[in-house]
Amino acid sequence: MKVELRGVHKYFEARSGPVKILENVNLVVPHGDFVSIMGPSGSGKTTLLNMIGCIDNPSYGKVLLDDRDTSVANESIREQVRLRHVGFIFQSYNLLPTLTVLENVLLPMQLSEQVRSRKEEIDQAMALLRIVGLDARAKDSVLKLSGGQQQRVAIARALSNLPGLILADEPTGNLDERSSKEVLDVFRTINENQRITTIMVTHDSKAASFAKRVLYLEGGHLAQHHAI
Repeated sequence: MKVELRGVHKYFEARSGPVKILENVNLVVPHGDFVSIMGPSGSGKTTLLNMIGCIDNPSYGKVLLDDRDTSVANESIREQVRLRHVGFIFQSYNLLPTLTVLENVLLPMQLSEQVRSRKEEIDQAMALLRIVGLDARAKDSVLKLSGGQQQRVAIARALSNLPGLILADEPTGNLDERSSKEVLDVFRTINENQRITTIMVTHDSKAASFAKRVLYLEGGHLAQHHAI
């Protein structure tokens, strides 16, 4: 999936007046690219990610996914974009503790409107768990897994509807160095083998170095990118 931002501004209203978060952000992420976005706390990284993922809207400007302006789409269309075309991965995993590993991966498929048999869903979920190296733990509770393993389940879940875009918000923020590398290796492998466009927000320069490009967000502006 190709991602493009054109003249994106984001403001929040406060008692003292509008508070600037992002100002005139322009960005093109070609299909199959892997981009890291770095910046200090409060620089607008998560806000930017949420606008790309149809969770939030810009105050001004356009957000285009495969040349379609999602910022003017109605909520029903945006919801379908989130479910079918975008995979989200968060710092806190957001897995459901009452479900098994397999059931967590199956959940987005069951929420989408795509027509599949139960066997097709299970086969796809197991294939994804093999990619992240956790197919042997499919029947286990997620509470029995380490933090790194839980994040790998979250990656499999994000891939369950075969999205064209992965958005990861500080995916290694709660992990030790070894687990972080395992998770980032999975990101890199998926990006290289399946050419899924990946945009990752991180404060960790080591994590950022796994991407093909690093962008810097500060003062509401996106800085010149640097090749890795």
